Amino acid sequence: MKLGLHHALTSAVAATALAATVTAPAAAVTTEPLDYVALGDSFAAAPLVLPADSSNPLCLRSLADYPHRAAEAMGARLTDVSCSAATVEHLSTSQHPGTKPQFDAVTEDTDVVSITIGGNDTGLVAAALGCVNLLPKPVGTSCAARNTKGGVDIVKAGIDAWVPEFSVVLHRIRQRAPHAEVFVVGYGNYIRPGGCFPTQPIWDVDADYVQGAVDHLSAALRATARQHDVTFVDTYSLGVGHDSCAAPADRYTEGLVPTHTATPLHPNAGGSKAIGRALADAVRTRTNAG
Repeated sequence: MKLGLHHALTSAVAATALAATVTAPAAAVTTEPLDYVALGDSFAAAPLVLPADSSNPLCLRSLADYPHRAAEAMGARLTDVSCSAATVEHLSTSQHPGTKPQFDAVTEDTDVVSITIGGNDTGLVAAALGCVNLLPKPVGTSCAARNTKGGVDIVKAGIDAWVPEFSVVLHRIRQRAPHAEVFVVGYGNYIRPGGCFPTQPIWDVDADYVQGAVDHLSAALRATARQHDVTFVDTYSLGVGHDSCAAPADRYTEGLVPTHTATPLHPNAGGSKAIGRALADAVRTRTNAG
């Protein structure tokens, strides 16, 4: 790391006394910006949010995603390699032709790393889409009942089985960037308790099931982050009053039928901005605490 993180956000002025009666002029020391690397999936990449990042069209990455918003707030030098549909496999292998493994961006000179991953690995995205019911009860089937048949919640079991893989991810980040501060950004508040059928075509019991599964994944990310002494950034609280049931102008997360230019069940421009601000605040808090 080129400079200690605790000095990277400020500029210092040093004056050296050359003699008892002679003092040299103070010399300003220019501090380089933080080297910030953003890893992750579409929650980080904010697909379809404008403007689009044309450097890698296959990743559907936005120039207004939360990594870019955080970098702006911190004055950091950003390398954003987040990519829609990414799994932990794509951290160490190429996701698309011409796309390098995301880990390649993380080096000894990296000061800050953020990551959101797991939604695709655990099948959570597919499970949420399987909960759509266009007609009210009882016409249709409940995804909550289907996924917990036999007394085992297959979605939560899948999350629990995946957690050791995420632990390895954090270990690999620490190996590649031993001096960096690492921030795990959790998944958000998608839908309020009881849902809002028919605004979002998901039954009340299934709305609670989906959000409960999202919360389970975020809790697993938080616990694993704590084990590795890295910072977890909560995004659930940001979404209170801004979930997919909110009025379109108030939404941070789009519903199954987007009301902004964004992908269904993903942060829109407003959500990305709020998450980026929370991440930047977390970096400052970690810095001050150290």
